[in-house]
Amino acid sequence: MPSASLKLLILGAHPDDAEFHAGGLATLYRQQGATVKVVSVTNGAAGHQHSFGPELTARRRAEAAEAAAVIGASSAVWDFPDGRLEPTLRLRTCIIRELRLFAPDLVLTHRTNDYHPDHRAVGQAVQDASYLVTVPAALPEVPHLPRDPVVVYMSDRFTRPRPLEPDVAIDVEPVLDTIIEMLACHQSQVFDWLPYNRGAGDQVPADMATRRKWLTEWFQQRLAEQADRFREALIRCYGQQRGQTIRYAEAFEASEHAGPLDAAARERLFGPILRGNAEVGMMNAE
Repeated sequence: MPSASLKLLILGAHPDDAEFHAGGLATLYRQQGATVKVVSVTNGAAGHQHSFGPELTARRRAEAAEAAAVIGASSAVWDFPDGRLEPTLRLRTCIIRELRLFAPDLVLTHRTNDYHPDHRAVGQAVQDASYLVTVPAALPEVPHLPRDPVVVYMSDRFTRPRPLEPDVAIDVEPVLDTIIEMLACHQSQVFDWLPYNRGAGDQVPADMATRRKWLTEWFQQRLAEQADRFREALIRCYGQQRGQTIRYAEAFEASEHAGPLDAAARERLFGPILRGNAEVGMMNAE
């Protein structure tokens, strides 16, 4: 088991980004006693086809808190405007402050070539803040960190200028039900906005029980595609036999701008999770 003092910070652009891209890793961290905090940098006020502004912000803030509570994580939704985020000095300062005050061991965020401008802005701001968290004069009113935390990028499907090259891939099938439970808390997104946005609004069932089944089937397909796309990384992490059989996965690439994911950091941050999942997989196979 890793130390219960480990801290995981997820800096996503929107209130549901953490669960979509890293709900499995967040759940596994909490199961092993670590502290997990989920931050949405924007207020989520643009993420719906009918509801906008303060009403939607209040709804999404409540959904984010409910989803985090499923695993006993803390949640924060900042006030930057949804759909209009830029990697400004103000945003960088807020991220430096968050990193210093929370002092995470591991930070998850977006890549800078993700599809959404808000995602790109958060990724750029985290990159810009990474070194400065160790510089006292960068924000003298908040004590600086002695060293950078490890920062890893959550997966995406984009290939230009280059695709994600995962340093770690995680089997999330043992916690799939929990991921779905967290996602289902974001009702405004998984049952309203996202299906509408991809032209599938008429496919969403009316009753909650059937909706949950529909959500599970859709998200299983997403995670299965990731497992196939990152098969080589899964084999590196779990070995040939186990890696070939994993059905649902999350994957993460280390940022070169923050603390190094060297052998010691990899073992401390991911080793017990990888070994724990392998043990669960062997027990399920018996």
